[in-house]
Amino acid sequence: MKKFDAAYEFLKEMYSDGYFPDFLVDKIKAELENVIAFLETGVTDEGQIQEKFDAMTIAINDLQEEFEENDSEIETVARDSIAADVIEILNWFDIDIDVEDALGERDW
Repeated sequence: MKKFDAAYEFLKEMYSDGYFPDFLVDKIKAELENVIAFLETGVTDEGQIQEKFDAMTIAINDLQEEFEENDSEIETVARDSIAADVIEILNWFDIDIDVEDALGERDW
C-alpha cells in the first residue's frame, strides 16, 4: 500500500498567514490526514473515496463558525490552499476524481 509523502507541508499559505488561527488550520489538516489514512489502506473504489472527501469537506464546512468567532474565515487563500492539498493527494494516489468533485460539498 502506498504511503503519502511524510515531508509534505499541508496548508502552507494558511499557516504562514496570521489571519488564520493555527489551531483551526490544524483541524483542517487533521481532516486531510484522515482522508490520507483512508487512502493508505489501499481503497480504490472511487465512490468510497468520494464519500470520504465529502465527509472531510462537510467537516471543514462545520468549522466556518469557529473561524468567524476567531475573526477569520475560510476565504480565497484558504480555499486555494485546501484545494492545492487535495490536488496533491489525488495525484499522489493516482485518483481520477476532479478537485471540484472532490470538494463538491463545500460551502466556502
